[in-house]
Amino acid sequence: MPAKISPSRHLRVGRSKTGLGLFTCVPIRKGQFIIRYRGRKIPTEITDDLDNRYMFEINSRWTIDGANRRNIARYINHSCRPNSEVYIVGHVIKIRAIKTIKPGAELSYNYGRNYVDTFIKPKGCRCQACEAKAMVVRSRRGKKRGRTKRGGR
Repeated sequence: MPAKISPSRHLRVGRSKTGLGLFTCVPIRKGQFIIRYRGRKIPTEITDDLDNRYMFEINSRWTIDGANRRNIARYINHSCRPNSEVYIVGHVIKIRAIKTIKPGAELSYNYGRNYVDTFIKPKGCRCQACEAKAMVVRSRRGKKRGRTKRGGR
């Protein structure tokens, strides 16, 4: 495990079930800093006028516009059972692991209730945790349909 993650060497953007995602190439320890969410710092009041989904609100006054493609942290997808979390130091957004992450795993964090309710719920969550839950529900439905009554009851 590297002492410090270098985004260009230890992380890669790749195809995931939800579009593009950010994957790790090396193991990451629980609590280890992964990457910084970069972008222009803009007043929160003007964010509604911008056509951009890569806005990260720091507080009620400031937001980071992470639309720049050099900000590879923007490729970290939402998960209802994430492997990383966001923490804010001053006006800097940082992401760290909340569990040990194996090489090849997709990085994810919970985007928060407001974002989920506005953008994800209308289409349905496609994170691994929700997909697994949906598979279990589908398999139970299939088992119930396959049952037959015995003894003419």
